[in-house]
Amino acid sequence: MPKFVIERDIPGAGQLSPETLQAISQKSCGVLHQMGPQIQWVHSYVTDDKIYCIYIAPDEAAVREHAQLGGFPANRVSQVRTMIDPTTSE
Repeated sequence: MPKFVIERDIPGAGQLSPETLQAISQKSCGVLHQMGPQIQWVHSYVTDDKIYCIYIAPDEAAVREHAQLGGFPANRVSQVRTMIDPTTSE
């Protein structure tokens, strides 16, 4: 199943309270449950003004549907083609 990186422009994201992040997470999980097991949220990285989310989904359309249903921005959706890490150099 393809993996995607979703870039969400959210000004002030790095200053969101734990309670707000929990509410966002709960909303996302509710939408995912509604959509079924074909789309999965792996994890997200919160930076100053963006949230980068990693999802496993059948296609970009499913990722965008999740964003629309949840009311989340999906400013850029990129399919992961391969992964590298320090062991790639060996």
